[in-house]
Amino acid sequence: MGDEALQKDVLDELGEDRIQELAGELGTDADGATRMVRETVTALPEELTRENGAAPAGVAGLGGFGGLGGLGQGPGGGLMSGVLGRITKPVAETVAKRTGLPAAQVARALELLLPVVMTAIAKRRGRKR
Repeated sequence: MGDEALQKDVLDELGEDRIQELAGELGTDADGATRMVRETVTALPEELTRENGAAPAGVAGLGGFGGLGGLGQGPGGGLMSGVLGRITKPVAETVAKRTGLPAAQVARALELLLPVVMTAIAKRRGRKR
């Protein structure tokens, strides 16, 4: 899935209000929050962002995430929460390095952002079927 297309979908899903909420969480402005969103999408494992719903070999390390068949479960689901929990720290560290934002603030912002990213991915996969 093209990073730019997914970035646009996530930013559209967020809207201005949630971008401002992220900016507040990060202690930055809307441009800084938008950059954080873009860098987060870029930093996500390919197993999560690939366009088809097939489970590649590497998905086993993510708790079988690809086997959810289009990410239909909500972020409150046990498996989904576990997967998001496992990717939050490495993604936060990568995004913090790329943006200069503090890793702890990025990790907190990811708690708001990752469910939105998963929703955007699910919608894209749903349109492909």
